[in-house]
Amino acid sequence: MSGQSITLIVSYGATKHSITLTGHDDGKGATVKDLSDALTQATGVPPASQKLIFKGKSLKDMEESLSSYGIKEGCKLMMIGKRNSPEEEAELKKLKDIEKSIEQTVKKLEKVEGELTGLKNGFLAKDLQVEALSKLDHRVKIAAEQFMKILEQIDAMSVPENFNDCRIKKKGLVKTVQDSLAQCDKIEACISDHLSKIQSKNLALAD
Repeated sequence: MSGQSITLIVSYGATKHSITLTGHDDGKGATVKDLSDALTQATGVPPASQKLIFKGKSLKDMEESLSSYGIKEGCKLMMIGKRNSPEEEAELKKLKDIEKSIEQTVKKLEKVEGELTGLKNGFLAKDLQVEALSKLDHRVKIAAEQFMKILEQIDAMSVPENFNDCRIKKKGLVKTVQDSLAQCDKIEACISDHLSKIQSKNLALAD
């Protein structure tokens, strides 16, 4: 039956947590990842720092269903792992704020891309296209500037070696910004390409 739920008892330190999980709609039971996420909520220990143990065996494969490890209703498990220090949590919060500003800038860029596609598909009168394109170009340049500032901001953050979650997050954000900057270049090239096509057509007409 899809959506079947299972309740497990997980010991963490001196505390026992009763965790109820619901299976997936595709009929697959709850996975190790579902349990790990629920434990993060219950204990504050991030998934990367957790070690889940059932009958002396470590649950390593996040995508595996719990039943494949022989875990059933009412089974007892153990979790080892430490919460992030308040200092690391503070750094993570900064990174999450940066992530929000990246997402907002990405949305602006996607909007420009959508409008550019519309323009290329002839949704605007030819005589208005040049002005519209230069406005789009300006918006792409602003987005690229914002991405560069964000990159500098991330770069300025010094994350201690042992702040694993922060380091992973920081690396991921840098990659997202670099990909977005590459996308800015692509859109700018597309705009200038379209502009030169219009200009050469106009010159041909003038002749």
